[in-house]
Amino acid sequence: MHILRYLFKGPLDIVNIENRSGVYVIICNSKVIDVGESKEIKTRLEDHDRKDCWKKLCIEIHYYVHYTINAQKSGRMEIEQEIREFYKPPCGE
Repeated sequence: MHILRYLFKGPLDIVNIENRSGVYVIICNSKVIDVGESKEIKTRLEDHDRKDCWKKLCIEIHYYVHYTINAQKSGRMEIEQEIREFYKPPCGE
């Protein structure tokens, strides 16, 4: 699935997400409700501090990931901010 100009894998069950660096998008009812980046996506999602926000908005959470093989933190943050500014998700800043 394309989110803006980026190709994301998903929807994925959390068990199928690789613990690699990248950007993740949380979608519920076809709406982006959160976006973030991590050097270890699976670990970040399993222990995420905004899970309560996701659960308030959604019964079935859909995880999408864009793995960034060569991007450093600044590159992942740039993708995150681009998606966040466009969709203005209700969870996170």
